[in-house]
Amino acid sequence: MAGEPADDGFDEFVEARYGDLVRVAYLLTGSAHDAEDLVQGALVSTLRKWSKVDDPMAYVRRAMVNQHVNSWRRFGRREYVSARPPEPDRVPDIADGVAQRLALQAALRTLAPRARVVVTLRYLADLSEAEVAAALGTSVGNVKGLASRGLAKLRAAMKAAPTREPEEITL
Repeated sequence: MAGEPADDGFDEFVEARYGDLVRVAYLLTGSAHDAEDLVQGALVSTLRKWSKVDDPMAYVRRAMVNQHVNSWRRFGRREYVSARPPEPDRVPDIADGVAQRLALQAALRTLAPRARVVVTLRYLADLSEAEVAAALGTSVGNVKGLASRGLAKLRAAMKAAPTREPEEITL
């Protein structure tokens, strides 16, 4: 239709990278619903500028970070009630990996928002310090400091996380 932005390659980009985008958004927000909303909003803003975008993944990540930061400004730094992960003794037997992911997610939620963004983009999305700095509009030194403090806090939280002893199976 006339007046609609050209989307040459946009659909293919979304199809190929949507899962990666939602994963990063989930790690940023800590909520599946908020992650979906964040990705959708970033993709809408990306589609509007699609013909001018050189690096789509970097552009969408930057849009997600900007929208996420704007949500902090809108709602302040207050805590939101969320479901707690199951207690370690209630974790299913297949859940050693799941328990570790839950503990990591809980530990990520304890970080300050900017530190969570830096750790998520640097170590979970595997971006370089320069790419994270560009995405946040800050210096590489600031990224290094936030990453260092964030990792230290994560290490302490993961050491304090309860571990589950294997149960004996009786037949």
